[in-house]
Amino acid sequence: MTELLTASQMRALEQAAIASGEVTGLELMERAGQGVVEAIFEEWPAFAPAAGVDWGPAPKPPGYLKQEEAGAWRAVVLCGPGNNGGDGFVVARLLAGFGWAVDVFFYGDVERLPADARVNYERWCQVADFGDALPLSLLDRKTCQRADIVVDALFGIGMSRVLDADVYRDLMDASDFGLCFQGNLVAIDLPTGVCADSGLVLGWDRSVIVEPDTNRIAGASLYFLFRADLTVTFQRPKLGHVLAEGPEVCGKLAVKDIGLRNFSKLKYPKGRPSCAMARGIERSVLPKLAKAAGHKFSHGSALVLSGGSGRTGAARLAARGALRIGAGLVTLGVPPEAQAEVAGHVTALMLKYVADADGVAEVLQDKRLNALCLGPGLGLERARALVPVALAAGRASVLDADALSTFADDPGALFDMVHKRCVLTPHGGEFARLFPDLAEKLKAPAEKGPAYSKVDATREAAARAGCVILFKGPDTVIADPSGHCSVHAAAYDRAAPWLATAGAGDVLAGFITGLLARGFAPMQAAETATWLHVECAHSFGPGLIAEDLSEQLPHVFRELEV
Repeated sequence: MTELLTASQMRALEQAAIASGEVTGLELMERAGQGVVEAIFEEWPAFAPAAGVDWGPAPKPPGYLKQEEAGAWRAVVLCGPGNNGGDGFVVARLLAGFGWAVDVFFYGDVERLPADARVNYERWCQVADFGDALPLSLLDRKTCQRADIVVDALFGIGMSRVLDADVYRDLMDASDFGLCFQGNLVAIDLPTGVCADSGLVLGWDRSVIVEPDTNRIAGASLYFLFRADLTVTFQRPKLGHVLAEGPEVCGKLAVKDIGLRNFSKLKYPKGRPSCAMARGIERSVLPKLAKAAGHKFSHGSALVLSGGSGRTGAARLAARGALRIGAGLVTLGVPPEAQAEVAGHVTALMLKYVADADGVAEVLQDKRLNALCLGPGLGLERARALVPVALAAGRASVLDADALSTFADDPGALFDMVHKRCVLTPHGGEFARLFPDLAEKLKAPAEKGPAYSKVDATREAAARAGCVILFKGPDTVIADPSGHCSVHAAAYDRAAPWLATAGAGDVLAGFITGLLARGFAPMQAAETATWLHVECAHSFGPGLIAEDLSEQLPHVFRELEV
């Protein structure tokens, strides 16, 4: 897991380091600028100096390198009114030192720049040899079109509101008809417009591109305009890099170490636990995935309840997933009218007649059944009748699909029945049916930062339900009632768009159920299953259908040396 930070946590970390005397703000800004330049040279090796990068004292360039000078790489750096702009001035100075032709455009009031940013503004002016950075209003399309790199250092994690109308019009006029900047766009920390805590583009409403509301127009402009090819952030990724629109507009994400330490000792604001991003399976989990010894019941016994005739596919996908991930025995509980249909499709799975609630109670008399999967293809009426009986048994349970939707008219009734060994796995629509107030807050266009995020919504949902919530999507968020939270983003090098296929969620429910049967705690089962789910899709690649996910697990396990 990699810790994800909010904007306030990152600022607190920097302030703690400065207060301790281990580093100054100027040193942090210099390291940040160096990190951005390093990332640019790593991403586009053709831009790197032939002799390599030397951060020692560099000679002052022989005067300001004009755009017209032949042979020079060209950069446009857009600097804002805060410390992100200060980072931009450092980048501009360093690129000029490597022989680049650099134009800097500044938005803000020089007299109001933070102290460290002001120092770097003055250093840039000394290098540029013309006294000032140009005002952003003078940015023109020709300058942008000739640039090899456009650096967005306007706001970064400090973006707290939609840009003023005159500013985004200047940017629109200078860009390629408001669709994008020419050249390679590099964002420092975050592209302009993105909320660091939510990944939402401030003022952007996906359902409306342009309407009379100024903020709507501005938000749409920022969403289309600032789509970076490379985003460079520092020390740790931020929540906004992996949530909502963040991955879409960040392009490739590079995280540069600027020497901040003692993460574990930092008291984060509000005492809320930090959120983590899955970067792999913890080594401590691998032995639990392996089967070193024992018989089938040593590895758990799972029950997956199925719907009636013609509705058994989802349950079969879930059951297959539970079996593949290592549950020792998996039983499909089917009504009599579907028994023949299911029998023709399964071999390693066991079958039990489960006609009604009494049938569930009878099957659950077998104490070896220690994990349940409720919902895939179950049908709303059947779910309404069977889920209360199943939950009353107190076994570890996954509730998905129909087991969630059947309680849309009374979510509180479901929350009264679930217990701490349950995992609820809603997608966006199911989440909205169970938590309509939270969904409305999440759906509302973000007007200012920090905006309400999917992490906030999932944490609140877990606290309300009293169990683990796995809120599905490309930015899957998992939280437990204590506030412990993780983000499993199928983005950047983990992008797996092939998961947008019918039945993929049923397989995930089966993976979680299988791990619960094997003795994993609910949070760990949900996190591990979600990571493996994406890994299977990523390993298989294009052409994936739901049936392939379980069959890809053996390959993934071999890669993990399980």
